[in-house]
Amino acid sequence: MTTTTASVVRMSDTSVLVDVDERPVAWREAGSGDVVLFLHGIGHSRIAWDRQLEDLSDRWRCVAWDLPGFGASEPLAAMTFPAIADAVVALLDRLGVDTAHLVGLSFGGQHALHVAVGHPDRVRSLVLADTSPAFGINGMTREEWIDQRLEPLRSGLTPADIAESVMADISGPDFSGPDFDLAVAAMGRLTPRAYEDAVRCLPDHDLRDALATIDVPTLVVVGELDPATPPGVVGLLADGIPDARFVELPGVGHLTPIEAPREFNRLVREFLDAQDLTTGGASA
Repeated sequence: MTTTTASVVRMSDTSVLVDVDERPVAWREAGSGDVVLFLHGIGHSRIAWDRQLEDLSDRWRCVAWDLPGFGASEPLAAMTFPAIADAVVALLDRLGVDTAHLVGLSFGGQHALHVAVGHPDRVRSLVLADTSPAFGINGMTREEWIDQRLEPLRSGLTPADIAESVMADISGPDFSGPDFDLAVAAMGRLTPRAYEDAVRCLPDHDLRDALATIDVPTLVVVGELDPATPPGVVGLLADGIPDARFVELPGVGHLTPIEAPREFNRLVREFLDAQDLTTGGASA
């Protein structure tokens, strides 16, 4: 049986953010119109997209999920990319839409790619921020990467304990203030189990051979100073997807939507506006 609890999180002059704590997948949303679904990174949760929901909900129904196992969402039996893609499709069904624009950051961008490849009829367009076509392009092995990220948990720390240091390590040198605090708080909602499941899942990502099959409009964004997915790696993603647009944001690290929300939102708004002009603004 599906149970739903909806509550207003915050109201402003331009938006009303509502948490829908549904099972199995919970989300935060604002606005109305065509659905733009925001998929967060490995160290975040739905609240990481607040700047996008606040700004873009004047034109679109903006929905930011908690990845299964994260925040208020129930865990999957096994966290795999196909299972995550199926969960995205199930959420679109629950939202009552056939297709949506998918916006993903890092691990969330990988989810968006797997939906576009596995369920192409459900995707209208893609915005991929600080993500890659495959794990390991930088030469790190699966075992090394997993060990590095799980070592703090093995010593007894929680995601909340390490959130500030993790966000500082992957962001640009000037990232601070309320948006930095938001990034830290988004990671603080994770359980150790959820974080470990995601860490063990991520190295299975490799869609290099499938990129050419993606035939929806795609915007690829990366921070100039991204240490996790540098511009050279993200550029391979843009090169592989037909007609993808590539944008590099100067002075920004791995968290472009949070570090540079105004510029990121402007890029997304222009991109989505172009899709509306192409389709005549018809809802999916």
